[in-house]
Amino acid sequence: MSQKKISFEITVYDSVIELSNDDQNLMSAAVEARSRAYAPYSSFNVGAAVLLENGEIIEGNNQENASYPSGLCAERVAIFYAGAKYPGMKIKAIAITAASLNHEVKEPAAPCGNCRQAISEYEFRQQEPIKILLMGETGSIVECDSLSDLLPLGFNSSFLN
Repeated sequence: MSQKKISFEITVYDSVIELSNDDQNLMSAAVEARSRAYAPYSSFNVGAAVLLENGEIIEGNNQENASYPSGLCAERVAIFYAGAKYPGMKIKAIAITAASLNHEVKEPAAPCGNCRQAISEYEFRQQEPIKILLMGETGSIVECDSLSDLLPLGFNSSFLN
């Protein structure tokens, strides 16, 4: 038997002002997308903005449905739209922000498991990391260098070959 430790580092910024100009623009796009979320059931609005290697920013937000499984998270809306509009274009980064109508979200909200798996698919396919920026409504911003930090030992198409 052997034991292995899996660890990763994150960068924590105290405010958006500390981000690079490009990352500020990306987070601003995510905040704008968040403002257009359709979340009448959870009152939890999420916005995502994807930066592509061609400089395009694609936005997405959560879209709920009375039949909960039929809705879709902001992250998947954004990356699936990016993949549909710009097939084969690499994703450089994704900014994700969340806010609630019921309380102030002070901590960054990480993607759910389904979104982690979906982003992981793109990262594996392009063979380059996707930077992840996470922010609540207020407070600090967390930066991860790669989605694989959030989903170690992920499942990908190499298991199917």
